[in-house]
Amino acid sequence: MIPSGLTTGTWNFDASHSEVGFTVRHAGISKVRGNFDKVEATLTVGETLEETAVAVVIAADSFNSNDANRDAHVKGPDFFDAEQFPELTFTATGIEASGSTYTVTGDLTIKGITRPVVMDTEFNGVAVDPFGATRSGFSASTVISRKDFGLTWNAALETGGVLVGDKVTISVDAAFVAA
Repeated sequence: MIPSGLTTGTWNFDASHSEVGFTVRHAGISKVRGNFDKVEATLTVGETLEETAVAVVIAADSFNSNDANRDAHVKGPDFFDAEQFPELTFTATGIEASGSTYTVTGDLTIKGITRPVVMDTEFNGVAVDPFGATRSGFSASTVISRKDFGLTWNAALETGGVLVGDKVTISVDAAFVAA
């Protein structure tokens, strides 16, 4: 069932009110957080969930963890290799409802490797802003193994373990505006 208030048609991504972020364990004792500054997405709402589509394109070189040295390393060949693989993409392949939450299954491509992922998604509602634009909001998250996408660089720690954890939590807060 299509969420209440979502009308059929194209909904454009509102980058200034959205964020695609990540969290990964660092040195086994802390977490590094960051986001991507250049994201494009389209939500096409059909008459049914089966007819609804989501497509996302993220610029790999827009990775931002607020540390210039780390950002350069992650954008480089050890991780995203942004020169050779300039985009990360997500394309929904299925959407299922369970009350007010949704499971969005899709194909995530990082560094040229595509794997299926499941995004646990919450519909945050629809509102008309003071300027007359109809907006919708969603929150979603998933956990991936970075190794599944060829992101295998690491460094051993003297005390055991490794510098960068394998599990990466991807979190999305997305706002869309009806076309």
